Amino acid sequence: MPEGLLHPQVEALRQVNQGKSFHKPSFGSRELAEFLWAENEKQPIDSVNLVGLCTDICVISNALTIKSFLPEIPIRVDATCCAGVTPESHERALAAMEVCQIEVSGRTPETR
Repeated sequence: MPEGLLHPQVEALRQVNQGKSFHKPSFGSRELAEFLWAENEKQPIDSVNLVGLCTDICVISNALTIKSFLPEIPIRVDATCCAGVTPESHERALAAMEVCQIEVSGRTPETR
């Protein structure tokens, strides 16, 4: 990933944890999905947990892309760790992911 694309605090945390980062030129990251698929071939993945800034654009795109590569692996999204462009679009994205067999946690009954 080119330098300067991650917030310095996020980059520091990534380095401490020896995390991998992926450049994402559009909404979903095929590179991430392919990486996870290859890792799953080496050693089965129990689940994938996603959080992000924009539920209704990047989070849903990555969740669906990963689900298409790993249909049997539980994909989970924590609704409290992402937000949509509007509260309504956030909720629509969460509902769409649930329909596509992506587990959504952190939703309250009044937001369903």
